[in-house]
Amino acid sequence: MLISISIVVYWPQKQRLYETLRTLGIALKFLKSSLTKAGNQLFSTLILIDNGSDLSEFAYRAALANSDVEILVLSGHGNIGYGQGHNLAISKVRSQYHLILNPDVRIDKDALRKAIYFFDNHIDVGLVAPRILDDKGKLQYLCRRYPTVVDLLLRGFMPKPIMKYFYSRLARYEMHDALIRHNVVWDPLIISGCFMLFHMDVLKKLGGFDSRYFLYFEDYDLSLRTHTVARVAYVPSVCIVHYGGKAARKNLKHIGMFTVSACNFFNRFGWKWL
Repeated sequence: MLISISIVVYWPQKQRLYETLRTLGIALKFLKSSLTKAGNQLFSTLILIDNGSDLSEFAYRAALANSDVEILVLSGHGNIGYGQGHNLAISKVRSQYHLILNPDVRIDKDALRKAIYFFDNHIDVGLVAPRILDDKGKLQYLCRRYPTVVDLLLRGFMPKPIMKYFYSRLARYEMHDALIRHNVVWDPLIISGCFMLFHMDVLKKLGGFDSRYFLYFEDYDLSLRTHTVARVAYVPSVCIVHYGGKAARKNLKHIGMFTVSACNFFNRFGWKWL
């Protein structure tokens, strides 16, 4: 099988999820049509990991109509967290590539074709990250340099009127200098978990996500570990729209999970305060 995709859902916005699946289906059809040896064998599998919702009442098959993708739904395990949910899926599939995808993403129809083409021409690459736009078409700077505690506090919780005084600092952390051009950026230290396209051999070697993270920082951890076994590439010709990123709107429960995961991350990779 060429490609598998996993999406963890936890009471998602149904319209957002429908749009994610619809555009995924189009991108998969576009990818298959570009291949000379696709044939009739199993081409792609989508695994929906239901951490807490009722997908039986959701028209996910209609969203993927005529896209030639096998659909598996994993449910009944409760809310086991983001990374562990994806690990369930990763353990059940054998494919050449695996896409970790959020349920609030719109994929450009040509994104998967361009990403696979990039892999084919760069055999040392194990992970591809896309150019990520918001719903207004503005670039989201979701590649990161190594964070300090101050960076995370500013980026996650500081009111916007105050954040403007720290623009230069946050711009450095978010790699504004590297992402401003439409050039491939090699080996960004950290990339966003909303769209991580892996060579499956690399993902299996890494053992997927670290189960110590329930939510937040699991993508930071996996990104850093990927650099130990393969190259990472930010490929701006691979484009998506991401509707998430409302970090400043965390409630107290999410602030608690954010803090625990941040401590796990820094304890593993090293604390950097200022």
